[in-house]
Amino acid sequence: MTEKEHTYAASGVDIRQEEDTIKSLTKKMTYKREGIGAPLTEIGHYAGLIDFGEYAIAMTTDGVGSKVLIANEMGKWNTVGIDCIAMNVNDLLAIGAEPVAFVDYLALEKHKPGFAAEVGEGLAKGAEISRMSIVGGETATLPDIIKGFDLAGTCIGFVKKGEVLTGEKIQEGDVIIGLKSTGVHSNGYSLVRKIIKDSPYDYHDYCPYDPKKTIGDDLLAPTAIYMEVLDVIRKYEVHGLAHITGSGLLKLHRITKLGFDISDPIEPPAIFKFLQEQGKVSDLEMYKTFNMGMGFVIIVPPEVAPYVVGMTGGKVVGKMISSGIFVKGLAIE
Repeated sequence: MTEKEHTYAASGVDIRQEEDTIKSLTKKMTYKREGIGAPLTEIGHYAGLIDFGEYAIAMTTDGVGSKVLIANEMGKWNTVGIDCIAMNVNDLLAIGAEPVAFVDYLALEKHKPGFAAEVGEGLAKGAEISRMSIVGGETATLPDIIKGFDLAGTCIGFVKKGEVLTGEKIQEGDVIIGLKSTGVHSNGYSLVRKIIKDSPYDYHDYCPYDPKKTIGDDLLAPTAIYMEVLDVIRKYEVHGLAHITGSGLLKLHRITKLGFDISDPIEPPAIFKFLQEQGKVSDLEMYKTFNMGMGFVIIVPPEVAPYVVGMTGGKVVGKMISSGIFVKGLAIE
């Protein structure tokens, strides 16, 4: 690697170290409630499930991450609320649950006019898209801890216990359908910011690939919310679902140890090529960090694939194999 090549780890986020931290954090969490509220899944899937009679209650928690630093730079905060909702809702959808309620957590260095209204605008829009209510939250002023702001939230959904999708039904030969992302979404921004910092560009410059918008505006495009997934699972046989977020395609192993042969991937939006060229990032590093144009995956039997593509506007990108994750022959893991 030359000095000019950028990686996620070198930008400050080491996925392997993060996994070790999670294992250390959770290894002592052994107590399990019984009866109503008993856990139905182990820690590590997209959402946690608890027993609620006929139903399972699904819970997720997530935040916007360092994308908020670009929002601060641009002075534009009306989309980060959508990101906060999307990161949670998409994780619920990945287990087959329907979102019903959300609470947010906004931590601030200091209050300033207009800021909270813009954040609230995005939260309201995200909740509307997700067909759920925001039922509360918390705002904390923490000048000794927070520099700028941090936005996170927790989402609750439900699913009948017999309709939970954990990926255990996936089998070799199943078809992989990819749903397009709207851009970088809300992951990998430590690497994004490092690339831009070391490039001749800044966030206010117009995109060399699209002179109608700035680089900052493109990077702030809100995360897609894939509510169409609920329609699919109610109508067709689905074997697995995956939300492609931090650590890119490595996320696919959350749902199965079988392999993924992505032979015809979705064409990534131009922002990814721009970042790759400016940061001299390898193809492998790109697919291990970003969604690369595919924000969600639906895995189905071959016979229903054409109908799911027609319903979602997605694309057949490959098929399930015995092991590994491959993109056009490139081994991701």
